[in-house]
This record gives sequence, structure tokens and C-alpha cells, in this order.
Amino acid sequence: MTAAGLVETLEEPGPYTVFAPTNEAFEALGGTLEKPLEPANESELAEILTYHVVPGELSSSQREDGQMLKTVQGDSLEVRIDGEEVTVNGATVAMPDVEASNGIVHVIDEVLTPPGA
Repeated sequence: MTAAGLVETLEEPGPYTVFAPTNEAFEALGGTLEKPLEPANESELAEILTYHVVPGELSSSQREDGQMLKTVQGDSLEVRIDGEEVTVNGATVAMPDVEASNGIVHVIDEVLTPPGA
């Protein structure tokens, strides 16, 4: 968040819903995240990170199958529900409804990539 210049944005009152990838999800990317972390690529990194953030607070009880969520980045994420399994753009929600000071966090098992990135 610091490298992308987003710390101040996400410290604002919100509320926000954040789909936060696990450490394992980032590790699975291997070296593909090195380029966006370079200072010259701040805007690319910001696009990826803001694609994980939705304005407003959306708890698991408010999600619906086929629901489209407009991200801070501008594109949308699709929620799919199959029994107990919930996915967002194919990433499984591993831990829902983690309360944060300015919203809610849902931990997911993949890093989401915006269309065209």
C-alpha cells in the first residue's frame, strides 16, 4: 500500500470492503509482483491494489450469487456462491467478515488482476 501511495486513501473513514489476498496468494505469484513494486510502476500497483477494494461495507450476509461489485479501481468483481463456497472473480473467500476500523475485510486465496493488467 505504501509503494502505491494508498495508505492515506485507505485510512480515510470509509467504509470499505477489502478482499485481501493471503500471504500464500502473493507467494504463488513468484517474481511477477517485482515489476509493479518498482517506484516507476506506482500507478500499475495502485490499479492492482484498488481492484481489491470496494466502497461501502459488504458483509457476507449481504452477498448474492452473481452480484457485481464496483471497485475503487473502476472495474467490477463478480461474487459467486455455491453452497458454503463463496468466490470473488474465482478467488475463494477463505475468511469472511474480519472487522476493520474503517470497514470489513474478506481474506481470499488469490491475488485479483484487473482486466487488461
